[in-house]
Amino acid sequence: MPRKERDEKRRDNKGRLLKSGESQRSDGRYAYKYIDTFGEPQFVYSWKLVPTDKVPAGKRPCLSLREKIKQIQKDLDDGIDTIGKKMTVCQLYEKYTRQRGNVRKGTQKSRQQLMKLLSEDKLGAASIDSVKLSDAKEWALRMQEKGVAYNTICNSKRSLKAIFYMAVQDDCLRKNPFDFQINEVINDDTVPKVPLTPTQENELLDFMQNDPVYAKYYDEVVILLETGLRISELCGLTPADLNFEKRFVNVDHQLLRSTEDGYYTEAPKTESGFRQVPMSAAAYEAFERVLKKRRDVRCIEVDGYKDFLFLNRDGLPKTAVNYDAMFKCLAKKYNKCHKEPLPDVMTPHTMRHTFCTRMANAGMNPKALQYIMGHANIVMTLNYYAHATFHSAQEEMERLQAKAKTTAEAKPEAAAESAEETKAA
Repeated sequence: MPRKERDEKRRDNKGRLLKSGESQRSDGRYAYKYIDTFGEPQFVYSWKLVPTDKVPAGKRPCLSLREKIKQIQKDLDDGIDTIGKKMTVCQLYEKYTRQRGNVRKGTQKSRQQLMKLLSEDKLGAASIDSVKLSDAKEWALRMQEKGVAYNTICNSKRSLKAIFYMAVQDDCLRKNPFDFQINEVINDDTVPKVPLTPTQENELLDFMQNDPVYAKYYDEVVILLETGLRISELCGLTPADLNFEKRFVNVDHQLLRSTEDGYYTEAPKTESGFRQVPMSAAAYEAFERVLKKRRDVRCIEVDGYKDFLFLNRDGLPKTAVNYDAMFKCLAKKYNKCHKEPLPDVMTPHTMRHTFCTRMANAGMNPKALQYIMGHANIVMTLNYYAHATFHSAQEEMERLQAKAKTTAEAKPEAAAESAEETKAA
């Protein structure tokens, strides 16, 4: 076909010459055909050929075909997946979670929660290539305005950073819009979780021991304060986990419950969670009392575990929700008759926090404390749980100074004794 005839066939309705791959449909819309990075033919459309064209009445504003072609060519040159980058954030998250399906039930619930947040927000329906750094930050702000907890936003942001990193690795994107520090955008409004002071700890136990309602929970609180167990680990304990001869608690599972699945057990999150926690004298005595007072009931079996130590009034194993409610009511009643109130956040975890703080302030070796707590990372033991105070720091300074003074005084005496022994010899 002569070139002149070919060019005439490739002109738009305004007489403008169309380039290779460009065409105009009968309704006036322009189209561009290209081959993507996978060798498959793809099409893009626009109501405008060039930026100066006007969009027909009633049609949405859009980029011109030539602008889209320029973007496509840049993506093709950089090896960007021009189709993959158009998936929505929800689709990307679904793809990410599908490829990482072997997770705990708790993680599954967190994923469902994040998917719900994304589905209800405009970010979820946005194509991933349209999400900019400012869009990601605006999402964090919207979540906080919506009342989502700071820690939930942090965890969600961490997940979104991971899925966008996957998109970058898959050549769908060049940059990760969630690569920023969350504390630069929103403030941490979380109520601080502080441990009990030694005075509060003693007064709380005295109060429980003498209270007609909370006396029955006394041993459970003592065990939490003396072992630092997670509440799910405490709930999962059976007589088989207690070694009274060597005085330790064997921790290799936790008991949980959900509305969907009922009771179920899980292994500790990490290898560090498998441990043998020493029994203090107080914990030893508390466990003995628990076993002595146990009711002769046929408790349910959960994943091969039975004879759970701590049961509710229906004879079923207690779970975290039971203790959360108990601690909330306990704090309310305690605060009515004590000048110094308990911490604003009173949960079973407060007991674990208190145990770790007490051990750290007593000078326990950090690695030993890390083992007892079942922390995978020593940073958690040192920075999150061990709350040093001015008084504890002052006591430690005085202890070290006294030790140094004793050592210094002992040296002259040792030298004098050595001289006398030499003289006598």
